[in-house]
Amino acid sequence: MSAATALKPATVPTRRAFSDALVEYGRKNTEFWVLESDIGTSTYTYLFGEEFPERYFNLGIAEMGTFATAAGIASNGRPVLCAGYGVFITMRAVEAIRSFICYPNLNVKILSSHGGITAAIDGVTHQATEDIGTMSQIPNMRVLCPSDPVAARRCVETSFSVEGPVFNRLMRDPLYELYGEDERFPFGGSKLLREGDDVTIVSYGDIVFEAIAAADELAAAGIGADVIDLYSIKPYDREAVIRSVRKTGALVVAENHQAKNGVGYELAHLCLTEHPVPFAGLGLLDTFAESGSYPQLIEKYGISARHIVEAAQNVTKTKPGGE
Repeated sequence: MSAATALKPATVPTRRAFSDALVEYGRKNTEFWVLESDIGTSTYTYLFGEEFPERYFNLGIAEMGTFATAAGIASNGRPVLCAGYGVFITMRAVEAIRSFICYPNLNVKILSSHGGITAAIDGVTHQATEDIGTMSQIPNMRVLCPSDPVAARRCVETSFSVEGPVFNRLMRDPLYELYGEDERFPFGGSKLLREGDDVTIVSYGDIVFEAIAAADELAAAGIGADVIDLYSIKPYDREAVIRSVRKTGALVVAENHQAKNGVGYELAHLCLTEHPVPFAGLGLLDTFAESGSYPQLIEKYGISARHIVEAAQNVTKTKPGGE
């Protein structure tokens, strides 16, 4: 079953939606600058540059230097947004982000495109499958991962609503529309998309749509699932997760990321310390992916709706009183 059976296809990817909103926000907030590393046409930050050329700077293919420059600007009191591909931001530039931005808690926001294997046909060099783990571990960093264009647009204002660094994980290609224009996405929040009594399914970003499809298929088989979009990964909505697993007694986490050190590890630890339940964590299993179509890749690497359904069926069987 596909999420397409219930949801309208999106016309723009989250990277474009975020940059569109950045232009709109730039008209209200005239203080911040935008820096990018020679891929403004891909991240769509060039749109900001067209409207505000005096506030937009392409520093070339030099992510480390871009973020070091952002740190210098922000240290003098001017907010900065840096844009690029997730794999380069969280690999090449991580020292500057950790030591020069997060340590002094500077006001630098990050547009990180091509999260996980949504980069698909671009191959392993462009697939950021370790980015959530890396960014979430750095003190003072906040992490957002919107699933649709509305959420991505709202994450611009959310990012600028606080002082300090914020990492926004965005996607390469458009998937589906999920939220209405009146939705808001504050830090530490989540969205309950489906309700059921038998299993909790938590996801974020693109795999939210696979979780929805899985829940619909499970419902047809008589298994009710809570589906939580954990769009705010750091800080995350501990209360919503615990409330749900106390009700359902089982948890599946599915994410487009390495399973190790991902959100699944965080929520497994939460449940072990506060409310132990049968658990399954779906993600890449200590492997690189490969170049291919997005649907083929999420199927091959075990994070499609089919795999979520199987995991949910298995954990519900291991609950007390299960089959």
